[in-house]
Amino acid sequence: MSLRTRLLILVIAAMLVPAILVGLRFVQNRASEIDAALANLVASADDIADDLDEKIKGTAQLHYGLARARDLDTRDKAACSAFLSDVREEYPQFTGILTIDPDGRLFCDSLRTNRTLDLNDRGYFKQVKGLHGVVAVEPVFGRLTGLSVLQIAYPVRSEAGALKFVLLASFNLNKFAEFHDKRLLAEKDILLIDAKGTVLVAPKGGGWSVPVGGSIAGSDLFRFAAAPDGEPFREVSDRMGHTQIWAVARSPSIRKAGLTVLVGRSKDGLLAAANRRLLEDTAILAVASLLLLAGVWILTTVSVGRQVGRLAAMAKNLGRGDLSARIPEPHPGGELGGLMTLLNSTAESLEQQRAAIADLSHKLSQSQKMEAMGQLTGGVAHDFNNLLTVILGNSEHLADRLAGNKELQRIADDIATAAERGSDLTRSLLAFARKQPLRPREIDIAEQVTGMKQLLRRTLGEHIDSSFTLAPDLWLASVDPSQLATAVLNLVLNARDAMPDGGRLMVEVRNISLGESDLDVNGEPRPGDYVMLAVKDTGTGMSREVLGRAFEPFFTTKEVGKGTGLGLSMVYGFARQSGGLVQMQSEPGQGSVVRLFFPRLATPPNEEPLPPEQVAAPDGHETILVVEDDDMVRAYVENELKSLGYRVIATSNGPAALDVLRQPGDIQLLLTDVVMPGGMFGPELAKQATGLRPGLKVLFTSGYSQSPVRTPDQIGDARILTKPFRRKDLAAMLRAALSEPSR
Repeated sequence: MSLRTRLLILVIAAMLVPAILVGLRFVQNRASEIDAALANLVASADDIADDLDEKIKGTAQLHYGLARARDLDTRDKAACSAFLSDVREEYPQFTGILTIDPDGRLFCDSLRTNRTLDLNDRGYFKQVKGLHGVVAVEPVFGRLTGLSVLQIAYPVRSEAGALKFVLLASFNLNKFAEFHDKRLLAEKDILLIDAKGTVLVAPKGGGWSVPVGGSIAGSDLFRFAAAPDGEPFREVSDRMGHTQIWAVARSPSIRKAGLTVLVGRSKDGLLAAANRRLLEDTAILAVASLLLLAGVWILTTVSVGRQVGRLAAMAKNLGRGDLSARIPEPHPGGELGGLMTLLNSTAESLEQQRAAIADLSHKLSQSQKMEAMGQLTGGVAHDFNNLLTVILGNSEHLADRLAGNKELQRIADDIATAAERGSDLTRSLLAFARKQPLRPREIDIAEQVTGMKQLLRRTLGEHIDSSFTLAPDLWLASVDPSQLATAVLNLVLNARDAMPDGGRLMVEVRNISLGESDLDVNGEPRPGDYVMLAVKDTGTGMSREVLGRAFEPFFTTKEVGKGTGLGLSMVYGFARQSGGLVQMQSEPGQGSVVRLFFPRLATPPNEEPLPPEQVAAPDGHETILVVEDDDMVRAYVENELKSLGYRVIATSNGPAALDVLRQPGDIQLLLTDVVMPGGMFGPELAKQATGLRPGLKVLFTSGYSQSPVRTPDQIGDARILTKPFRRKDLAAMLRAALSEPSR
């Protein structure tokens, strides 16, 4: 074997390791680009589904407003259709808005077709007749238009609960898909199908063969789309051999509506960019390698003796992976010296590339670690809050038992303070991972109003005097603080607009007990104990006619563009959803007063500490089923409940709790953790438990939940006791839950 051939082989061996490393990097980059494209496909499907879910929620809000419009509460079909036609012009996303009589026959519609339709066979109509305050959704082809629409139906009921009529809005799925098709720049195909596989919206691309109205039931694509917890995307080939990659949105609410959203892209198009980049990088590497080998081949023809040995030694070192090796000076002149310089430069470049690869590997590892932190935060917070619950609860016990020893009692109080600070730290960690949903809290309404004084005075301006009368010893109420602030701000803004030339605004908060003669704005008596928040102004006031319609959605006496007519409607809805009521008084030239009443909590915590022997006095007598997977937390809660006078049955998981509920015996309340191992979380347990015992009350505890708690319809809004909690919080929430009327 010639010296030139040997040297050439050595150079090739020296280049082999860095070439493999660079090649692996190119392949890794290609895989990353493909993964990013697939993730983008899944994100596009989820984004479209989320947008459709928002449209459904917006339509439900529109129905809520229209249900209270007097123009619909009429048997004048022409007037009703004219009103809906005007509404539909403001909402072009609907092909039509109509009302259906309880017997299933079309009454009026925004298209003014004056047609007679029997809608008893429609699934959404069958479903909505049994609903109260929520919408029924079904994807169909409209009988009036023939278009694929999402029918969103809402039951309008009388005060006695009887069905008056059904509001129906037909959301145009074609326009919805066209909007997102333009947003995606036609790079992806959008396919909408119903639960039976009927095509509602077909892709615009020429490769799709099933027309609108056709069915893909039985196909691989439909089986993939219908799988409840399947893979996020799949390759599907058609009869012509074209391969399409489809991603499906896994939104539970959209699937519950009977609609499936898929976004697809041809496999060739998705891989084209990554393959092109790989080919370009490979070509550059190949050309560079060939040029280097050609140079070595030429230089070896004039190399001799010692210089060849130096080159051979250098090549051997590179072949061993020693990229720090160099050919020392002096170098001979001409091509041989240039080759030595080139090899030294190549080794330095490869060493830099290896360092860069190591740096990229470190960065990738750090990125994966951050992703893992985001995924683990929820579990860590859940377990941490369990520990804090035990620490906080036992520190309260210590403080009670050590009431006679001030020093030890102070230490116990310090432990409780540290646990609460730990809870604040947990909330900060959760804020990093995801935004937490707002929930009602047991608050002092006067304190909330006090915190808003400066904001309200700036809102009113200098031409309006304001005063605040806040009674002492106010009862606690369970209210969402942010919604309360919004309601007060809406009332103050209305009062300001009623006093353009100045005046006086008074805000009052006090305890009050209402009797049978105290009526709300609907003329209904709501006797009981309440915390009242009143906003009074000295403005222009309202006539009797305006006062009678003040809380109607979209009704306003302000100029166009200066009011939506939804402010008082939102205040009314917030008060009613909080279990309270609204009163309003006004006369022309005499100003107005709006009073909000929020129910008093059944068992507010004591302000002064009781002697140790009185803390454990029975606070109840009912039987409570406790479901908590953490042994320490379960033991702590069980002891606390027993000290409050309750009978306790404790289990560690959902299936065990259901076994208890299937046995005879009185159980008044289910106290369950939200997140538990074993596949059954708190909401699912509550659904099955209330199915077994319809009158069962439910109270959730949670250290952390990946999403807002969705409770079954039969138990209403969720009451959630956030970990860690104090004994007084546990006692108050228990009484509030047990005091709720059965549904």
